Amino acid sequence: MFVLTVDQIASRSGPDRAGTVIESINDRFGDRLLLTAERTAGDEFQLATEDADLALTIALDLLRDRGWSVGIGQGDVRRPLPESTRAATGPAFYAARDAVTRAKRAPFRFALDAADRERGADLEALIVLLLHLRDRRTAGGWEVADLLASGTTQTEAAERLGITESSVSRRVAAAGVRAEAAATTALVRLLVALDQDADTSDTVDRKDER
Repeated sequence: MFVLTVDQIASRSGPDRAGTVIESINDRFGDRLLLTAERTAGDEFQLATEDADLALTIALDLLRDRGWSVGIGQGDVRRPLPESTRAATGPAFYAARDAVTRAKRAPFRFALDAADRERGADLEALIVLLLHLRDRRTAGGWEVADLLASGTTQTEAAERLGITESSVSRRVAAAGVRAEAAATTALVRLLVALDQDADTSDTVDRKDER
């Protein structure tokens, strides 16, 4: 299970954006969330999902915005699940709380805590490397990256942007679009393995207790 705890940066000096972002996340991904995004306190909100790809996607989207500190917590949650995210608890929620606290002091405002601390630290380091890559991307690079992510071909992107295909190729290379895609795929596999191994360990521990 993955829990995201998200806190708005410098909310006291700007408008509260949590409500709008919560609504957007639930509209886009509500059917893939185990517990929908919900405001927990002030300008902070939480959500829970068993989908590693979705957890990483939402985290990367929020971090691109540069307006949020994002903590991902991996672990178990207390069941049965409540109807409200605010009422949920368990190790994954505690981990997400610790992670977002660390994220507020981190250069890229991101942290990850897992049941397996060593593997969690490894994954955090790899995700931070990906954030370094994305941080160097220009507006033109993002323009091409977003078009390709939507399913547009490089030829179609060139036509839409009014530039040559070779110019699109140069932007793709400079923006590290292919490297990001490969890294994201690998990170999702590692997150899935982390969560599956934790579930297996919990099952074994419960059998031993009996």
